Amino acid sequence: MVSWFLLVGAVLVVMAFAGRWVARMPLSFALVYLAVGFAIGPDGVNLVAIDLVAHGGIIEILAEVAVLISLFAVGLRLNLPLAWKFWRTPIKLATSTMLLTIAGIALAAHALLGFDWPVAVLLGAVLAPTDPVLASDVQVRHADDRDALRLALTAEGGLNDGTAFPAVILGLMLIGAAPDFSRWVWHDVVWAIAGAVALGTACGLLLAWAVARIRRSSGGLEFEEFLALGMIALTYGAALATETYGFIAVFVAGLAFAQAKFHGPRPRLSAAAAPGSAQRLLVFTTQCERLAEVALVLLIGAALWTVSWSLQIIAFGATLMLIVRPLATLITIRTSELSRLRRRLLAWFGIRGIGSVYYATYAMENADYAPWMHEFASATLVAIAMSIAAHGASATPLMNWMRARRSAPESRADVGRDENRDPKRKKAARA
Repeated sequence: MVSWFLLVGAVLVVMAFAGRWVARMPLSFALVYLAVGFAIGPDGVNLVAIDLVAHGGIIEILAEVAVLISLFAVGLRLNLPLAWKFWRTPIKLATSTMLLTIAGIALAAHALLGFDWPVAVLLGAVLAPTDPVLASDVQVRHADDRDALRLALTAEGGLNDGTAFPAVILGLMLIGAAPDFSRWVWHDVVWAIAGAVALGTACGLLLAWAVARIRRSSGGLEFEEFLALGMIALTYGAALATETYGFIAVFVAGLAFAQAKFHGPRPRLSAAAAPGSAQRLLVFTTQCERLAEVALVLLIGAALWTVSWSLQIIAFGATLMLIVRPLATLITIRTSELSRLRRRLLAWFGIRGIGSVYYATYAMENADYAPWMHEFASATLVAIAMSIAAHGASATPLMNWMRARRSAPESRADVGRDENRDPKRKKAARA
């Protein structure tokens, strides 16, 4: 325990001083944490030994807290108007793209790793959602960021960590003895998702209204940081009490709080700028998110010693990154929604991470112990580690390259609007 505190403290201090240098390098902070975590594990200096199966309970709680903070921060960060044309791509990514991804991962797990179909489906559900914690390098950088790729990746990370839950429950049902598909459809899909959206909206608007009233009467809150953590806890607790999905509810609460605008005594959602307190809460939750990232990625790195390394498991991780995610994205997202360049980058940046750790530990904690769990944990860790390495190394150069091509239109729809406004640009676009 002493060595663990010394290590985490040293990593935090070093990253505080070296943060700008790392940001300029073709790697991510998560990749550094992963390497350090591996170095302190049994395959390195053997300071700590983490096992996803043996220590699943505590890792599940840590990952759950990290994902909740990140989802709330993503909701605060997204300043997207609440119109279908802006949310069409993220919703498709969190539904149809994710379903194709689950099917592709299940097929790869069955063919390459020899998993039975129920376990393969469960693994597909665990690895299908992209990660809102580790995707910070490719997310929106500020509330006014209107880059279509960053918006799509940010909103996808906020949505699909919640929409993956029905698939995880389905996988656990298939492994069990007597699955109840009728209850799964109505309770675990329809009610749990719709109820979470309604609950998150109500919590976000109610707290935004309360903050606005207090600011008008007394000038502000003394401890706004408590409001962020309290809002996350209250929303998540209410979701658990109503048997709805807390991840969706917390994300929607952050979104509703940031976009609440008041006309008289009643709050409503709009595309207007977020209240000032939302920005302060975003700064605080972003700092908490970074601290959670350090702890969890160190744990992931320290758990890599448990992986049963083989050509098959490496091929599985590569198939997820290079075939399953790109194909699922290119099939479901059309070029009318994003330019070809952004569509290809969207297909590549399917970052797996802490969300998958949570779902893996949740699944293993809620299933009877079986030998498949060790191989299941190995496949999860390999997919996450390969994703952190590949996406962490490519995020900075690819996003810089895209920024250098910012003169390219965001989408075909944008081309049409630009051509109507500027005949010279119309001629250039045709050329």
